Amino acid sequence: MRSGMRTTREPGELFGPRMTLFADVLSVGLATAVACVPLVTAPAALSTACAVLRGVREDRPATAGRYFALLGRRLRVGDLAAGVVAVAGVLLVLADLALARAGLPGGPAFAVVAGAIGVFAVVVGLRACGRPESVTDWPAAVRAAARDAVRDTGGSGLVLLALAAAALCAWALPPLLFLAPGPLAMALTAVHVRDRGVRDGGIRDGDIRDTGANLREST
Repeated sequence: MRSGMRTTREPGELFGPRMTLFADVLSVGLATAVACVPLVTAPAALSTACAVLRGVREDRPATAGRYFALLGRRLRVGDLAAGVVAVAGVLLVLADLALARAGLPGGPAFAVVAGAIGVFAVVVGLRACGRPESVTDWPAAVRAAARDAVRDTGGSGLVLLALAAAALCAWALPPLLFLAPGPLAMALTAVHVRDRGVRDGGIRDGDIRDTGANLREST
């Protein structure tokens, strides 16, 4: 479906719609960073950010106020359970890598395997956050994301690049850590739109052109 978002500046308007989207993405990113502070809320926080940004294509406001309103309505036991699983998974991978560096027999090979599993889990988790199903059904979102991660390797590569870019920006300038979730959510949303276009029988030029232009403006 073609995006309903304006692409031209109205008479007397100081900033164009893409600059407005850029500001909205930063606002949503800051709100997401705040919502992620308890850690177990991180999956729901990122999923909600993606849902808010998907609404831009239907001319829905992408504001921090709408973000917190949606997050407050959706937080449930399933969201917290997803957060607990995510945190436990990260701690498990870190513990495995620490054991591998401790000089155990076969440690290097084990570290490679653990690292590969960790990277795949990160891709699946991020792609699950970018799917609409994550708003109501995490198991369904994770299953679909796992299929997408294997079938759409290009999209998985884009997810890893977006994560690496966000991490690099936060490392180079620590204050950007509080804004990085916004561009990351935008990237996950764009990957989902791209993948959906391919599955629907071909990428629709208008949709991908609009999404790509908006993503460039927002990063």
